[in-house]
Amino acid sequence: MSSDNPTNDEMNAGATIAFTHRVPDGDSLPRAVCDTCGFINYVNPKIVVGSVVTYGDRFLMCRRAIEPRHGFWTLPAGFMEEKETSEEGAAREAMEEANAHIRVRDLLAVYNIPRISQVQLMYRAELLSEAVSAGPESLEVALFTWDEIPWDELAFPSVYWALHQFRSVVDEERIVPFGNPPGETGDQRPKRDE
Repeated sequence: MSSDNPTNDEMNAGATIAFTHRVPDGDSLPRAVCDTCGFINYVNPKIVVGSVVTYGDRFLMCRRAIEPRHGFWTLPAGFMEEKETSEEGAAREAMEEANAHIRVRDLLAVYNIPRISQVQLMYRAELLSEAVSAGPESLEVALFTWDEIPWDELAFPSVYWALHQFRSVVDEERIVPFGNPPGETGDQRPKRDE
């Protein structure tokens, strides 16, 4: 069946899609550019949102059921979704990973992890009820005092940073958000707690 207005399938029949990495006109960085239509496929860093969640003097942590770092402990965090604020994303991640109802307080830190093209926004948050349980991305969840935190089993350097930076401002009503520790870009496994 043919008509004067071809369908998308008819227009694309026989079209070759091939991308070349080159610097497009008006840009300064190499991008994936379609050789057929000129479409530029911009790949930008992912935003991760999460929180250091406390209940009294205990910290909410999740043992990962997914890669990377399956079986290691982390804070509730994950990729931000479209059409949500970063605070909403942090609360959603706590619910998804630990069935935890939280109140997000304020921004604790912004971490840049260029090796994996991530920007991580970590908040200070309070757990509204200690009734938590593992969500589909967690093997288990637990509330740890500072001395009980499984320091040798932390999943990522940013978990270590966030916990220590949180502890340094635990009694502060208002804080200036932290960034990466000097010289750190998340390339190494978490350091052992001294």
